[in-house]
Parts: sequence; C-alpha cells; structure tokens
Amino acid sequence: MRINHNIAALNTYRQLNSATTAQGKSMEKLSSGLRINRAGDDAAGLAISEKMRGQVRGLDQAARNSQDGISLIQTAEGALNETHDILQRMRELSVQASNDTNTDGDRSNIQDEMTQLTKEIDRIAETTQFNTKNLLDGSLGKAVNTAEANVNTSSVFKNSAGAAISADTTLLSNLKDSNGNSLGIAKGDKIQVSYVEDGTTKSVEVAVASTTDIASLAAAITDGTVTISAGKIVVTASTAGTATAVNGITMSVKDTNGNVRAAATNALSSFSETTSAKNVRTDGSATFQIGANTNQNLNLDIEAMTTSSLGVKGLQLQTQTQANTAMKVIDTAIQKVSTERSKLGSVQNRLEHTINNLNTSSENLTAAESRVRDVDMAKEMMNQTKNSILSQAAQAMLAQANQQPQGVLQLLR
Repeated sequence: MRINHNIAALNTYRQLNSATTAQGKSMEKLSSGLRINRAGDDAAGLAISEKMRGQVRGLDQAARNSQDGISLIQTAEGALNETHDILQRMRELSVQASNDTNTDGDRSNIQDEMTQLTKEIDRIAETTQFNTKNLLDGSLGKAVNTAEANVNTSSVFKNSAGAAISADTTLLSNLKDSNGNSLGIAKGDKIQVSYVEDGTTKSVEVAVASTTDIASLAAAITDGTVTISAGKIVVTASTAGTATAVNGITMSVKDTNGNVRAAATNALSSFSETTSAKNVRTDGSATFQIGANTNQNLNLDIEAMTTSSLGVKGLQLQTQTQANTAMKVIDTAIQKVSTERSKLGSVQNRLEHTINNLNTSSENLTAAESRVRDVDMAKEMMNQTKNSILSQAAQAMLAQANQQPQGVLQLLR
C-alpha cells in the first residue's frame, strides 16, 4: 500500500472535475437556450451562425425598406389620382367651352376655373412629399443630359397610287388613309391647323388649291419641323424642353359650305405624342435596397407632373378653336398621368411580392441558423442529467478513495 500518491483518489478527482465541467456547460446551454455560447463551443459553427444572422437581419430590414418604398409610391400615386380628377374636370370644361351656345362672358367664367385648376396641378406637383422628398416635381426623374424636344406622329397615309407617302409634295387632294380610302379633300376646302405651344393656342387656316400639298400644312406649324417618313407625318418641336413643346395638333377640314369633312379631319388630326419633351436635370431616381446584400436594389423614377410637363400650362378656352384644341392637349396629359400611375402601380405590386419573398427567405434562414446556434433542449437535459449523476457518483467514489489509505493504520496494531 502506498500513501504518498493516492492514485484512485486522483483518478476519481479528475473524473469529478470532468463531470462538473460538463454539467456546468449543460446548465449554461439550458439556461441560455443556445448550443454555442462562446467561440470555444463550436468555432466553425459560430462563424456560420453569425454570417446567417447578418443575412437574416439584412432580409428583415430589406422587407421594411420595401414597405417604406410602397408607402412612398402610394403617396405619389394618391396625389396623381387627384391630378387625374382635375384633368378630367378640365376636359369637361373644354368640351363645354367648345360649344358656341356659350357667350364670351360664359367662356371667361369657364376660363377662370380652368386657370385655378392648372394652378392646383402645379401645387400638387411641387408640394407632394414623402419624408421631405419631393415626388412629382421631376426631382425623382432619371438624368437628362441634353434637353429633348417632343415629337408628334400621325397615322399612316397613302398617295394616289396607294403607296405610303414619302415626301411632302403629295397633293392633299390625292391623300388617302391607311386603308387606301380617299380623304376627300377638294379644291376650295379650308383646313384650320391648330396647336398649343407654351400655353398659347396658335391657329393657321390653309386654303386648298389644286396644287396644295402636305408642305403647305407643314408650313402652318411654325413651332415645329415636319418630316414625312414611311407614310407618317412627324412633327418635332423646333426647340427642346417642356416649355416649347408642341401639343394638341389638330387639323379641321371644312368644305366650301363650311361643313366638316369628318374622315379627313379625323385622319389629319390623328397626331399622338411619341416622344415627350424633357428638360436637363441630374439623376434623382430613387434606389430601394430590397435585399440583404450589396447591389440588391430596385430603381424608381417619377417624371415631372407639372402643367408644363403635361403640356396644359396656361391652357386657354376663350374661343371655340382654343377649346377644341385644348381637348386633345388634355387627352395627352391624361395619358401621361395614366402611364405614370401604371408604372407606380406595377412597382408597388412588385415590391409586395418582394416582401413576401424576403419574409420567406428570412424564415427559412432563421430555421437554418437555429439548427446551428440553438440547443436541443431535450437532448441537453439528458446530458445534464447524465453529468449530474456522474458528478454525484464521483463525489461518493472520492470519499471512498480517501478512506483507502487509512487502512495502513491497521498494520500498526
């Protein structure tokens, strides 16, 4: 028997320390609910878990960003809804003013309301904000490095031979529509060419002679350059920018008795704006961060919705001609607002799907992170119970081991 080194007690003591340490770790995991409380618990698992946590928190914030984006869009779209209503009322006034049952005084009263409505469109465009950011004044538009002129394009026309017109020398009396039907323009007819430029309605009457060609109509549009291309009459504003855009081109054809030639009028007035005028501006388009990582974003630009951009600035209804032209100008403005609202609505719908996807991704990634970081409570309780029993057993055995060396005293009796 040896008393200097109690190997049994040392062994038991080591086992006791091991069981106590394991029990302490189990209790720590059970109390925190985490399998990894420090890097030493699982170094690789900790790195993976922290990366996942960054992604989860990024996804959650991206979902909030997307919701903020929807709120911005709804603010802009709600304002444009009112702009739409105002334009519809302006068109109603134009239809009313174009009726010659009205006196000059009546049209003056109509004009007063029209003037106030245009001012309200500008007020909405200039004051609609989200978090102090202007939305409809053009400051959220894409960059325009060079001012652009607006372009108006008419329907397809044919000459007497049935081929698409390709020059402005085609006689008006030989002009046919896209179906090859004659427009019926004859010598002695009068064509009133009207359009709006910078709030001023300009009108020129062209008398049709046997030699009158498309060039004569082109000359009436003094604020634009007229070209013929593939059977289409194209009018490009002489000056770039919204202030000098040519809007609402109408051509009213009347015979010698003053009766309107409907087919010819409809065909020649079929101009629609194919390119909108734009002013020079820096890029102010909004970028929504809709993902957890770099460059996972969505860009949104909103065109200016002022009266100048819509082409209705200073619109006049003092005469039948002005009112008639105003209707077409307002139709174009309504289409522009409709296009912008449609774009905003489509982006909003996209963001709603984005939020759903982000929430699903966050949920699934959280589940994966949980498997790495969180403790299995049932399994850990089993380990804690085992370590507790081992610790108690080791204490009992340590007491027994400490009693063994005392047996040497029996040899001294």
